[in-house]
Amino acid sequence: MGRVSAEPQATAPRRGELDALRVFVVVGLVFFHSGLVFAPEDDFYVKNAQTSDAVTVLAGFGVVWAMPMLFLVAGLGSRYSIRRRGPARFSRERLVRLGVPLVFATLVLCPLPQWLRLRAADPGYDESYWRFWPRFLTVRPDAADFPFVLEGEHFETGHLWFVVLLLVFSLFLAPVAAPLAAWAEPVGQAVALHPALLLLPALPLAAINAFLGMEEGFAGWNRWAYLVFFLFGYALADDGRVRAALRGLAVPVGVFGLVLFAGTAPGFLSLDDPFTEWAPFALVTRAVFGAAGRCWVVAILGLLDRPRAARPPSRTMVYLGLAALPLYVLHQPVVVALAYGVVGRPAPIVIKYVVIVAGSLAVLLLLYEFVVRRTRLTRFLFGMRSDPPVGPAS
Repeated sequence: MGRVSAEPQATAPRRGELDALRVFVVVGLVFFHSGLVFAPEDDFYVKNAQTSDAVTVLAGFGVVWAMPMLFLVAGLGSRYSIRRRGPARFSRERLVRLGVPLVFATLVLCPLPQWLRLRAADPGYDESYWRFWPRFLTVRPDAADFPFVLEGEHFETGHLWFVVLLLVFSLFLAPVAAPLAAWAEPVGQAVALHPALLLLPALPLAAINAFLGMEEGFAGWNRWAYLVFFLFGYALADDGRVRAALRGLAVPVGVFGLVLFAGTAPGFLSLDDPFTEWAPFALVTRAVFGAAGRCWVVAILGLLDRPRAARPPSRTMVYLGLAALPLYVLHQPVVVALAYGVVGRPAPIVIKYVVIVAGSLAVLLLLYEFVVRRTRLTRFLFGMRSDPPVGPAS
């Protein structure tokens, strides 16, 4: 595969606000998954006896934009990487940087939440973790659920679905990187003349969610809707004309997105299964949710993109930016383990939630600082480069 030609944006300063968004979403997942312990509807690994409908409502405000934004930022990062490496080296780099932590964490980390689920559901369950582990790894092929091609009674990729999809999307992208980059040029010109064209991706997003269904296991979106956000990030998100249009549209589109999101409430609150039902009301609800998500992402990108003098990122942001993938890989087993030890205690929901969140963040930062980033082997296993560790953030 040939190298994608360099473009003027290749020398543009790093988008600090997007780095911050990526870190914000990854850290926010600790808050989100800790909240699912207290959500009445979600089938999380460990559940508190007392739940609250407020958790479901608050979670919806994150679901509509957070993971789509993470895929968009990943798409933009792929654009920079392909410019530097070319499609062939990019594919090899993605296979290592994403494939290795995916395999390692699936074998070592993903069994823990499933084992704790069994223990939480049945106080009499006394199977040791080491006896459960081979049962977790008993799998069979399942091509129908592509790209999740293995299934088993207990096996799952769990929260690593994001890594699976990102790896697959990256390998899809490599062969078409050059024509897609060339196609983006006239699209950027058209957007400069007609900024409202940036809302057109709302149509495929609405159609995918409506007709393929929304998937609770993938943060409420259909898995293929994320491909739309990823490709937008690759093709257009760093085009100067597109960025100017995003800034101009941010406020009105944000308001419109809020209205659309509010419009989904009757469906999600009244339908038995709004994610998969084929009733007209369910189809419309899912379609409106997809359009709302597009509007929220456009508004957030535009509101945060404010031209400013180039300045180096803070030490804290550099530190957390490097930690983002390891923290993502580690976070859910840590949250589930902390929740398992907390939910049985006599305390109000708020106190339990604070303990789970604070404890999880502390454990994650300790694991990253004193385990993951300290050796070449652990850095490799968690998708980091083998550079020597930099000093911890103050």
